[in-house]
Amino acid sequence: MAYVTTKDGVEIFYKDWGPKNAQALVFHHGWPLSSDDWDAQLLFFVNQGYRVIAHDRRGHGRSAQVSDGHDMDHYAADIEAVVEALDLTNAVHIGHSTGGGEVAHYVARAKAGRVAKAVLIGAVPPIMLKTPNNPGGLPMDVFDGFRASLAGDRSSFYRAVASGPFYGFNRPGVETKAAVVDNWWRQGMMGGAKAHYDGIKAFSETDFTDDLKAMDAPTLIMHGDDDQIVPIDDSAKLAINFLKKGELKIYPGFSHGMATVNADAINADLLAFIRS
Repeated sequence: MAYVTTKDGVEIFYKDWGPKNAQALVFHHGWPLSSDDWDAQLLFFVNQGYRVIAHDRRGHGRSAQVSDGHDMDHYAADIEAVVEALDLTNAVHIGHSTGGGEVAHYVARAKAGRVAKAVLIGAVPPIMLKTPNNPGGLPMDVFDGFRASLAGDRSSFYRAVASGPFYGFNRPGVETKAAVVDNWWRQGMMGGAKAHYDGIKAFSETDFTDDLKAMDAPTLIMHGDDDQIVPIDDSAKLAINFLKKGELKIYPGFSHGMATVNADAINADLLAFIRS
């Protein structure tokens, strides 16, 4: 397995598939998952001739289960370590949920020539938490509830999220895909409880407004209008207003987990944007 060691000594696992001289696509996963959550995209795009890279965030998946650094500054620095080690130029960075925040935080700070385009899928920017400046956000007790559930019975909490709102399996008439739920749970339980616990603060309280404003690369925002995890009205519909070169594509009825359960539609639109 391939690893990069960060400046603070953390081993970050990554996948690197496809021709080394091809256009690089870098995938950033959501909380509390791993690079495995991108299977449907990695296989599709490597078969389209692209070079695909996906890492496990610190404390997640196969990366080191360290005690500290579970915040957006470290997340962005960790992906920079991967980018620098592989010497990626003109890459497309694609992030889902928390990974979308990570993309914004990284791209806003990336060295010249490193980034060609960015994609935010069901992403958390500008900020999830309800604040005086973000009155439509979710109240702190929602995220305190996440922390309490994780600390009390992480395994049951993760299964409930995956079998319910994440993929919209709690909606009338939507068939629950047991294997998809099992795979989500498997990825979550691979990671460290402390990293996941601390990561709740990172994805809910980080204000990405300045990052969005600083992003110069063409950026596609993709969001389902039935996203129960990151509601569209206080995320994508606000984030688009801060981007210099932004495009918003809304998917009627799609859930937070649309990159998995609606992979054909998402992959086709991603391919069109990358080629444009």
